[in-house]
Amino acid sequence: MTNMTLAIPEDLHKIMKKHSEIKWSEVARQAIWTQARKLELMDNLLAKSEFTEKDALILGRKIKQGIAKQHGLVK
Repeated sequence: MTNMTLAIPEDLHKIMKKHSEIKWSEVARQAIWTQARKLELMDNLLAKSEFTEKDALILGRKIKQGIAKQHGLVK
């Protein structure tokens, strides 16, 4: 198994020290696995997609326009 060093804020470290009964490395490992699985799922879903970056930009603009219209920012 590979080791990883992680920097955390001091206030988080204080909370972790108060709860030394928790295996924090296991919490981190599970969180990383969860995120990695989501990325793998997304990669698999998009592997055969023909949706391009240009398509995404066009769709994003349409969504922004719709939201602006819904909130009365444009007519």
